[in-house]
Amino acid sequence: MIELIETLRGENGCPWDKIQTTKTMAIYLLEEVYELVDAIETENPDEICEELGDVLFHIFFITRLFEEKGAFNIGDVAGFNKEKMVRRHPHVFGSESAENAGEVRRRWHSIKKNEKNHMKHQSVLDSVPGGLPALMRAYRISERAARTGFDWNDINGVMEKVKEEWNEFQCALTENRKSKISDEFGDVLFTLVNVARFAAIHPETALKDSIKKFETRFRNMEKTVAESGKNLDALSRNELDLLWEKVKKE
Repeated sequence: MIELIETLRGENGCPWDKIQTTKTMAIYLLEEVYELVDAIETENPDEICEELGDVLFHIFFITRLFEEKGAFNIGDVAGFNKEKMVRRHPHVFGSESAENAGEVRRRWHSIKKNEKNHMKHQSVLDSVPGGLPALMRAYRISERAARTGFDWNDINGVMEKVKEEWNEFQCALTENRKSKISDEFGDVLFTLVNVARFAAIHPETALKDSIKKFETRFRNMEKTVAESGKNLDALSRNELDLLWEKVKKE
């Protein structure tokens, strides 16, 4: 793969590959990671293998761009990561022990806080990337804040907060103030993210599953209506509701 990328970037290489930068490749890498996640959800080994290769190619490509600047090479990347993983697993590579995953997680973050590149952070929230999708970032932000002790005692407390935020959202709707509506709706979503955290589920995964479920049911509705020779938009709301209940049962 290293030779392949060197050829693509070389004198007789590809015009497109030769003009790429770390910033342009970062965007493509992000797209490839999402495609990999989709492939993993299909549980199809062939698709997963292919998408893993695409992600790996982009990682090697970006590394090559930095190597051309004299910054580092792929060996440095692997070596740095290996050192970090060994350092953060003293219960495997050292004399310490860990009884469960929760203990491992707490120690991991404790070690991470004392590492050179993390000591410069002004806030515990600084380590959460700003470019994460909002739902994922909300989960990480609330998780980081909770580690300081700033959290509800249990899920009942956060559920009460959901009710409070929902009431405020309803009031904003009644007042019909657009900015206020958006603000309060955001508060509802952020609080629900904390419900997911207490329930030990990831909101991103839960939402993706719900979207997939809705898509499957809606496509079945379209198929059923098409087979009857009709158009979905020609049905009444009552007919649509009945059809929806039918595909849900199926």
